Amino acid sequence: MRIIEGEHIDPILWSGLVKQSPWSTWFQTQEAYAFFEGLSFLEAFAIAVETDGQLKGLITGYIQKDGGKIKQFFSRRAIIVGGPLLSDEITDEELSFLLSALIKKLRRKAIFVETRNFNDYSRWHSVFEQSKFDYEPHYDVQVDTTSMELVNSKLDRNRRRNIKKALDNGVVIDEKPNAEDLKQLYSMLEELYTTKVKTPLFPFEFFEKLSKIHSSRFFLAKNAEGQMLGGLICVELEHRAVYAWLACGDDYNYKSLSPSVMVNYAGVSYAAREGVPLFDFMGAGKPDDGGYGVRDFKLKFGGDLVEYGRYVHVCNRMLFSIGKMAVRILKKA
Repeated sequence: MRIIEGEHIDPILWSGLVKQSPWSTWFQTQEAYAFFEGLSFLEAFAIAVETDGQLKGLITGYIQKDGGKIKQFFSRRAIIVGGPLLSDEITDEELSFLLSALIKKLRRKAIFVETRNFNDYSRWHSVFEQSKFDYEPHYDVQVDTTSMELVNSKLDRNRRRNIKKALDNGVVIDEKPNAEDLKQLYSMLEELYTTKVKTPLFPFEFFEKLSKIHSSRFFLAKNAEGQMLGGLICVELEHRAVYAWLACGDDYNYKSLSPSVMVNYAGVSYAAREGVPLFDFMGAGKPDDGGYGVRDFKLKFGGDLVEYGRYVHVCNRMLFSIGKMAVRILKKA
């Protein structure tokens, strides 16, 4: 066994593992790694375990910080979106070796390391535990998009009514945003994250560069006058899944046009239309969230509630506790 990092990982073996692994997502691809590496405000990483010339597992993600120097020091975290990319033949020993190398690499750079799983990793639960990763339950909503007929048959009755009414009132979906569209979409997302989500939004650079990569998909809802009502930003793992990354809609001012419903239905419809069998909403809160409105909203598109959770390794307990307390205070403010 040996550990390989970054540009030293064989690109042919990497792409081969993405194609073969049942745990593949777009976020583990070379395109995703290159995208994150090209952003000025993130530090991307990729680390893999190889045995006898075979790539058995790979973990790629980014280190994120917020605000000025002091806030950055207390907000350093390593995010592994989608979870590890694993060969079906990886052994417990190989995965443990990879996780140990990951922690060694990140322990001085991040306060904690978090995997946001879009697939079932319960097979290796004990390996994660032995590597000092704690499991945190977390929901996701995934929609079977193997056919348009199936999508429409599972769609909530109110959603169908919303969509018909919006279309009758002239709402259209634009899949090719121009520079001005991106600025308007960013402005809407900024307001949403400031007033409701209350977590940091990526800088505009993220959206500008994402719009130029091959696998990004944008769905913008506009009224008959061409005014932006909302948008959905997705990425696609070809022939496997579409991931709904960021979304917003001005449902307050345009309630009768259902912007949030329209952009999400556009994403789900795109997957079914293009022969992509899965649409992933990328998260639906924790089981103890109680009345989680976003989860209920996503489920009305006919998806299944799954619980693949997250694995979290804390590198610095004291700073981690301070950071969690700060987040709670900010969200209440």
